[in-house]
Amino acid sequence: MENIKVIVIFGTRPEAIKMAPLIKELEKSSQIQCTVCVTAQHREILDQVLEIFRIVPQYDLNIMKAKQSLTGITCSVLQGLEEVFEKEQPDIVLVHGDTTTTFAASLAAFYRKIPVGHVEAGLRSHNKFFPYPEEINRKLTGSLADLHFAPTTTSKENLLREGIEESTIFVTGNTVIDAMKFTIKEKYIFENCELNEIDYENKKVIMVTAHRRENWGPGIENICNALKIIACENQDVEVLYLVHPNPVVKDMVYSILKGVSRIHLLKPIDTKEIHNLIKKCYLVMTDSGGIQEEAPHLGKPVLVLRQVTERVEAERAGTVKLVGTDIDEIVLNANNLIRNEDEYNHMSKSINPYGDGNASAKIVDALVDYFDKDKK
Repeated sequence: MENIKVIVIFGTRPEAIKMAPLIKELEKSSQIQCTVCVTAQHREILDQVLEIFRIVPQYDLNIMKAKQSLTGITCSVLQGLEEVFEKEQPDIVLVHGDTTTTFAASLAAFYRKIPVGHVEAGLRSHNKFFPYPEEINRKLTGSLADLHFAPTTTSKENLLREGIEESTIFVTGNTVIDAMKFTIKEKYIFENCELNEIDYENKKVIMVTAHRRENWGPGIENICNALKIIACENQDVEVLYLVHPNPVVKDMVYSILKGVSRIHLLKPIDTKEIHNLIKKCYLVMTDSGGIQEEAPHLGKPVLVLRQVTERVEAERAGTVKLVGTDIDEIVLNANNLIRNEDEYNHMSKSINPYGDGNASAKIVDALVDYFDKDKK
């Protein structure tokens, strides 16, 4: 069998984190020729991940612009990939998850009748505006994909209900667990000096990320006001808010929380720093998708600052709790974990449902098997 020509396409930091261990596994295979293309829907924070995993893309579309729109991202990816596909003539394109890059790359491949493999397929919130635009990006990609690498049996069941052929679905676990093998270090020293000054032993450190589009405006405002109350009411708490650089988020966060005692407003940190910070912290509050998978792997409870989550397995397992953006709900649930040891232990010791850290190898095996059967 000739080498399988695979192009891996991604554009944001979350995609890069989860595709990096898969790229490493693809490169190890003697049966696969792996090419990496980044759209740079994110730029600086994407580059941080590439550097950590020592990945040098063969193609970089560099599409990021100030105040970029979803329409602009989609058009730029479609146009940029035309030339890449024309030159490379891949056997299959691999995309990840639910970003605009993911959907647009899948559509570009479809236009050229190139098969698409969808990594982290089948997650559903069943509400097209939560998360926005990710829920529809993921569903549309699922419609275009030929192979579906589902992280859990729940994701597989979602795909089956939508009429996806069972033989094209592979339950692999989530590649983010694979990534943590590369990033977690004992006695880790942070590159961000401020993080080294935090008393993780004697303080209950809460790591916070909140930046999703559906939370822009009142949602972010409520989250910030809730954090102010939590810090005021709990003298043993330190809040570390990793503030997204988007001005829509950053300006509001700083206007409410700048100067508040024991609340630290920090620039985004790279993947290695985030994973090791999660390991050291007491509790995570986030509207991120990936952190809902990462933190439970390290035994850290997660309060999800969203109305709905597509990571329903984690919610069912008890590793995460959906609290929305209502101030009273956020404060109530945070205080419960800060002050109630039994509640904290229940969440922190629940079993993470996202796999054993071998998802990338399972995906590579499925790809080789798929093309081997196709040649026969």
